[in-house]
Amino acid sequence: MSPAPGRPSRIPLRLRRAPVPWERQAPTWREAKPGLIAQALKRAQSRPSGNWYVIGAARDLPPGRTLGVTIGSTEVVAWRDGGGRLRTGPGACPHLGAPLRDSPVRCGTLVCHWHGLALDGGPVAGWEPYPAFDDGVLLWVRLDRVGGEAPSERPYVPARPRVRDAVEAVYAGVGRCEPEDVVANRLDPWHGAWFHPYSFVDLTVTGTPADSAADGPAEDDGFTVDVSFKVAGRLVVPVRARFTAPEPRTVVMHIIEGEGAGSVVETHATPLAPDGRGRPRTAVTEALVAASDRRGFAVARAAAPLLRPLMRASAGRLWRDDLAYAERRWELRDSGRFPG
Repeated sequence: MSPAPGRPSRIPLRLRRAPVPWERQAPTWREAKPGLIAQALKRAQSRPSGNWYVIGAARDLPPGRTLGVTIGSTEVVAWRDGGGRLRTGPGACPHLGAPLRDSPVRCGTLVCHWHGLALDGGPVAGWEPYPAFDDGVLLWVRLDRVGGEAPSERPYVPARPRVRDAVEAVYAGVGRCEPEDVVANRLDPWHGAWFHPYSFVDLTVTGTPADSAADGPAEDDGFTVDVSFKVAGRLVVPVRARFTAPEPRTVVMHIIEGEGAGSVVETHATPLAPDGRGRPRTAVTEALVAASDRRGFAVARAAAPLLRPLMRASAGRLWRDDLAYAERRWELRDSGRFPG
């Protein structure tokens, strides 16, 4: 079977006719040049973010609940007002510093549980809201003091299928590393079939940023990969995917050919407060937005509540390994031993 996909056939599954054992697949360490990965990371870090940070999944913040996160040293609280609009602001009550993440929401108003200061999302008693954005899949907050860049009106959300035409799920995890370690992991597609043999086989990187203009737009500066997703035994689904970094803390995989063309996997890295020993922590929020032109995909959309836990579990298995990669990378950098 050729791993390079063409136009989707009626049956997306393929049978690997001559599967290669894991230890006999072609080594990729020569192609995975540390300098190439480092340059891709550097270009990602040079792109604007508009000071926007992902704080969670839209589905995980229904009306009446609060969400709290500390980005760097900035405590943030989020909730939905009476109209369902996302509201964000400082996570400490301006009166005496109560943790607003623990306060209840009543009719869209956040009421401090220490002394009853009511927040409707507008400025009050020294509390000033932060700009917020709900893209339908993820929640964002803009922190200009943390980011230090020129602010943008909206985050740089990658193109993705319409939510109503897709099945979406969001994985969340935390690693002891910095955002750049998460991004660097995603900008190393060569590790896929070696590090995740339970999910990927027949992986070939067919295009790198070195093949295009280094100063071009993000969508022209990526890695193109032919790879097969394992289903069971020798059954696989071959696709062609492209990895790009539209902003410093995001890497996006677009399926550009094969089954599910148009689907995206967005990986967002958000710096959190350090742990008790002062080591950095990063939240990984990965949005999987699956789409298909097949008529039967309507059945998948109808079964989305059942599929989402499976999608999150699959992403979680990959991130168990990839967070180990990112944490190891940080440990080596922190001790001055990183060879890249």
